[in-house]
Order: sequence, then C-alpha cells, then structure tokens
Amino acid sequence: MTVTKPDREPSLLERAAKVYDFGAHARARHAAVPDASIETPVVDASPPAPTADPVVPFAPSYSDATFLAIPEELRAPVGDELPDEFFLPEDSGDTARIDRGMLAANGMIVPGAPVGPLAEEFRLIKRQLLIASARIAESDSADKARMILICSARPEDGKTFCAVNLALSIAAERDTEVLLVDADVAKPDIVRQLGLTDSPGLLDALGDVRIDVEDLVIHTDVPHLSILPAGTKTAMDTELLASARTKAVIARLLAANPRRIIVIDSPPALAASAASVLAMRVGQVMLVVRADRTPESELRAAVNLLDGCEHIQLVLNAVSFIQGGARFGSYYGQGSPQ
Repeated sequence: MTVTKPDREPSLLERAAKVYDFGAHARARHAAVPDASIETPVVDASPPAPTADPVVPFAPSYSDATFLAIPEELRAPVGDELPDEFFLPEDSGDTARIDRGMLAANGMIVPGAPVGPLAEEFRLIKRQLLIASARIAESDSADKARMILICSARPEDGKTFCAVNLALSIAAERDTEVLLVDADVAKPDIVRQLGLTDSPGLLDALGDVRIDVEDLVIHTDVPHLSILPAGTKTAMDTELLASARTKAVIARLLAANPRRIIVIDSPPALAASAASVLAMRVGQVMLVVRADRTPESELRAAVNLLDGCEHIQLVLNAVSFIQGGARFGSYYGQGSPQ
C-alpha cells in the first residue's frame, strides 16, 4: 500500500531559501541536529571567521525551521551613527546605566535606537521562544517555562552575544520583565559587555545561605531589564550549581517578579561541566551553533550533554550570504538602492 504524505505549507526555511537565494554557499555552511524534536531558529550573530577545519555538512531531518540570518553590513547603526539622545545620562539611585556606545561598538541591539535588521532577527527568535515557553507552562512546569539557557558547544561561538541581544529584545516586550544571569562562572563577560561595574552575584548567593539573591540583582536604565552577575569565582562552581541551594535561589528569583523571564548565559557544553547541570533547571536551551566551524560530532555531543532539558532549539551563527542579497535591511532602508 502506498502512503501519501498530506500536503503542508512550505516551511520558513524553504520560503527563505526561495526569497533570498542562499544557494549552495549557504547550504555548505548549514548545520543542524538530526532530531525531529529539536526546533531551530537561526540568526547571524557575527561575521564568519576563516577556519582550517571546515564543517562537514549533513542533511537536517527536522520538518520545519526558521532560517534567520543577516549579513554584517545590514546590522543596526553603530558608533557615531547613533543620535545623541540614545546615550542617556547617568541615572541616580539603584539603577545602573547600560553603556549604549559599547553595545553599538559590539554590533548589538541598542535600546531606543531605530529598529534595525539585527533587532528584527531577535524579534523573530524571541517570539518562538516565548511561544514555546507558554506551551511548556501548559504541559510541564510553569517555573521552568520562564527560564531559557543560552549555550554553545565550544567557546567563541557567539552565545554571550546571543544571550545579551535576546535579553534586550525580550525587555522590549510590554508584558514581561527579563533577568539576564551570567552563569558562565569561569569566564563571565556580560557585565563588561554592558559597561557595568562588577559586583557580587550568583556564586555568592549559592555559597552563602544568608544572602538574598534578589539583593544582588542589578536594575538597569533599560526598562524591564535586570542583570545578575556571576559573582566571586570558586573552584566548586559546578558543585554549587548542582546543589539544593540552586533550586532555592532560582525559586526566589522567580517569586520576586511573576512577570520575569530568566535568560541564563551558560558555559560552553563541551568546555565546562556546569552546562549540563544548568540544563536540568530550565525549560528551554537555545544552542548557538557556528555555521563555519561547529562539526556535526561536536553538535551531537553538546546535545547529548544538555539532554536534561527536553526542549533544545538551535541558533545558526555566522552564516555566509551572497553579496547584495536581499534581507531585512532593505525594508529598513539599509539595503542596496533599488
């Protein structure tokens, strides 16, 4: 007997391929997990770097995907291109000022700046994550549904870049607050990238039951965005993260603000054991994959280590495109003249 598959709408990946003519060059860069249960939003987080050990492409087995990636030249304006009004004066009191100039220099989303292609890319990615969170809340744990872990297989794959931009994008939502937690405790970088002063954070609260972790949260001048630094380094970081104290600390952060989404910047899965421990605490993992250097074997290994979380989604980073190809920038007036 012949079984005929029912007709379905073309996936976003298929539609994007037709519209933007990615061609063989983009396909040769593509990497994905061969597991139909893993959804895959995709973003271009940084320009591709040459590598002596290129990725061996393999056919994705997922049925639907979002292929979201932009060339570097279509990113949001940076440096001197930003109007003066986006560089806000120093706030007083307990509110810390995010350095807009540093965000712009690093090619990140700049709060208050006109919407650019990068901001639009993360709008699409966050929407899928927030929809998935709602589904997880209905079927599993409401608390876990409010936590998203940002991870990668190896260092330098762009996970912190994605974590910061995702948090900035979620902060623009009208009905949510976002807490960005730096849990890459061996090599924390979020505070520096935002131009903030380092202070006690996650590890301090985990190591001392007398500390109320909410007192360590840094409230910023970006509406709806708060930061929890990594805290004081210790050789027992994985053990602290695996302890019962971590559950209590997370519960406190969630209870402090019912509208809060927690975005956690994790250590790389293949470089630090803490990643697999953190994956068991969250509802979703967003795994950042370098299109130009993450081989299939490392991707599979990272997914296996993170399997404490049932919902793993991929972000494809450093995708190469044909010069002059259309993308969101043309809509926002940053593309080639027509």
